[in-house]
Amino acid sequence: MQWTDRIGRRVKLRDIHILLAVAQAGTMSKAAELMGVSHPVISKAITELENTLGVRLFDRSPQGVESTAFGRAFLECGMAVFDELRRGVGRLDHLGDPTAGDLSIGATEPVMCGLILAVMEQMIGRHPGIKFHNVTGDTPSLHRALHERRIDFAVARRWRSGADDDVAAEILFDEDLVVVAGRQNPLTRRRQIKLAELLDEPWVLPERDNAAGLLIAEGFRSIGIGPLKPRAISNSMAIRIGLVKTMGFLTILPASTLQFHPERQLLKALPIKLPMKAQPVEIVWLRHRTPTAVAGTFVEFLRATTKRLAAAK
Repeated sequence: MQWTDRIGRRVKLRDIHILLAVAQAGTMSKAAELMGVSHPVISKAITELENTLGVRLFDRSPQGVESTAFGRAFLECGMAVFDELRRGVGRLDHLGDPTAGDLSIGATEPVMCGLILAVMEQMIGRHPGIKFHNVTGDTPSLHRALHERRIDFAVARRWRSGADDDVAAEILFDEDLVVVAGRQNPLTRRRQIKLAELLDEPWVLPERDNAAGLLIAEGFRSIGIGPLKPRAISNSMAIRIGLVKTMGFLTILPASTLQFHPERQLLKALPIKLPMKAQPVEIVWLRHRTPTAVAGTFVEFLRATTKRLAAAK
């Protein structure tokens, strides 16, 4: 007889519960009292279980019942089943707790260094039971991670690669780009600056084949300024900000990164209106994936933080 016919379809969880009750009580009548059922119900369940397994689980006597070697072996399995069920129910409770659990967040580096970090700082003190796992990448790689269920959601620039009915998105805010200098840079004391005046300044910019680099190059070209010749090129946000705050470099950053970055007190946006505008920042998730409670908590904090960003404009 196949396992699915012999066991999977015929042994019920209630049968195992009865088996454990009989072994614990020592008699079928006491087990019936414990479970609030009649003695014949207990006796019939044990007999049918023995017939299904093809072995005798209990030796009967006027004094009660005693587990056979087969019974003891199956009792160990039964206890393991209920132990795993208890763990499973505990995990369900854990997943349903909006203040504790694992959370995987994907974001582009500028968003991660600014907005996501700001939200995490708010949550860590209030909800110490949350464990964060951050994944940084470009927008296409984040969408792949989302489909592979390696992250709960992605926060990145709006991006569409054909029709994708599996994802849903919510725009969080529109994004401006700003020219950033260190607080000690003399340029920060000027009230008016034209972009053309800064061409000979030391710049640190992302690579031109990077999405941000392409956007910057196209923006400069749209107002008749040839491609900048940066003194340093790096896609690393840490390197770019480091050169700006200590070495007098200039760079271009999303306004949200400047507002939320932990070292924002050492940086300042110059009074220049750039001709280019970044794509809006959105949160993206899988339509048919049920979010955990803690993911919902993070999204609430995220929305509240971006509302403050919009109000600050």
